[in-house]
Amino acid sequence: MTYEEKFEELYKRQPDGETFCPYRICPIGAHSDHNLGKITGFAIDRGIHIAYSPKHNGVIEMTSLQFPKRAQWHIREIGGKTGDWADYLRGATWALAKKHVLSVGLSGVIEGTLPIGGLSSSAAVILAFLDALCRVNGIQLSSRELIQVAFTAEKDYVGMNIGTLDQSCEVLSRKNSLLYLDCRDDSYELIPAPASMPPYRIMIFFSGLEHSLLSSKYNMRVDELRAGVYALQALSGMDYGKFHEANARDVPFAVYQEYRDRLPAQWARRCEHWYTEFQRVEAGAEAWRRGDLETYGRLSFESGWSSIHNWESGAPEQIRLYEIMRETDGIYGGRFAGAGFKGCCLALVRPECVDAIRETVTRKYLSAFPEMKEKYGVYVCDTADGVRA
Repeated sequence: MTYEEKFEELYKRQPDGETFCPYRICPIGAHSDHNLGKITGFAIDRGIHIAYSPKHNGVIEMTSLQFPKRAQWHIREIGGKTGDWADYLRGATWALAKKHVLSVGLSGVIEGTLPIGGLSSSAAVILAFLDALCRVNGIQLSSRELIQVAFTAEKDYVGMNIGTLDQSCEVLSRKNSLLYLDCRDDSYELIPAPASMPPYRIMIFFSGLEHSLLSSKYNMRVDELRAGVYALQALSGMDYGKFHEANARDVPFAVYQEYRDRLPAQWARRCEHWYTEFQRVEAGAEAWRRGDLETYGRLSFESGWSSIHNWESGAPEQIRLYEIMRETDGIYGGRFAGAGFKGCCLALVRPECVDAIRETVTRKYLSAFPEMKEKYGVYVCDTADGVRA
C-alpha cells in the first residue's frame, strides 16, 4: 500500500497536498560538519513522501508506513519526547513554532522509499514534514531558514550532536552537481559535472541492519573529537572557552601535528579522521571540478577507511560491505552512508557495470551473512534536486 492509498483508506478522501524530500549521500566529508568542517554531497532520487491535508483545529495527526501507531499532538501543546518515531516531527513543530505563529495542524501519511539506516532519513522526514506544515500555515521559509529550523529540531529537541550536512544536502543540492559546503559559514558551491566526466550512477547497499543514531555511539564520537580539540587548545596555549564551544576548525592542523602524541589514543584517532577528512574534501572538490571521477572515488574509499580505523564506526556487516566494494570492478569509490553505525554503504559506479556489481556484492555479502538474505537490498539511484528546487 502506498502513502496515497493509506491516506485515502484512513480519511476516505484524497489528500490536499503532497511533499517530497530526497535522501542524501556524502561520499567525502563524514563526521566533519559538527566541528565546522567541509563536506561534499548529493541529494538522490529516493526519499520521504508525505500526503497531507490541513486540520484547522490545530491537531497534528501522522501515520507512518514504516512504523506502528499513529502519532498525535497539538501545535501549541507539543510536549516532550516520547521515544517513538514521531519525535522528529514533534521537534520540527516545536522548532517552527519558535519562529512563526502556527494556527493550522495537519493529517498526514508518511512513507520512505528506501530502508532506514544511513541516508539521513531523520533529516528528510523533518524537512518533508516542515514543508507540509509551512504550506498549510502559509509560511514561506528561505532555504537557509528551512535548514536552520530542521537543524534546531534534531539538535535541540531530539538531542543529536549534528551539524548541517544532512539538511544542506537535502535542500541545496541540484541534479548532476556536487554540493561543496563549508559548515563554518554555510557558504557553498554547486559544481556541475563537467562534460569530460565519465558517466556514473549511485548504488546503495543496505546491510539489513536498521539503527538509531541515539542508540549508537554517534554522540560519544563527537564528544571524543571535541575533547581532543579542547586538549589541543590547552596544550598549545590557545585561548579556549566552554567545552561545547570547542571546534576542530579553530585549531590549525599544525597544532594537531605538534601535540597529537600527547592526546589519549582514541581522542587522537578522532582528530586524525577530522583533519584528514578536511583535506580529502578539498581535494575531492577539485577532482570533481576537473572531471576526475577516479580520484574523487579513491578519496571516498579513503574516507571509508578512516571512518573504520580512526572514527571507529561500522558494524561488522557494514565493514564487510565496504571491503567487498573495494574488491569489485566497476566501482569508482564509496563508503558508509550516514554516521556509519550499521545501515547502508554507497558507491559511485560505472553504469554498464551495475548488474555485475549487484551480483558480485550480493553473493559475497550473503555468503558472509546469510541471515541477512531477507533484509539485505541493493538500490540504484541518480542525483536529484533538493526539497525546495
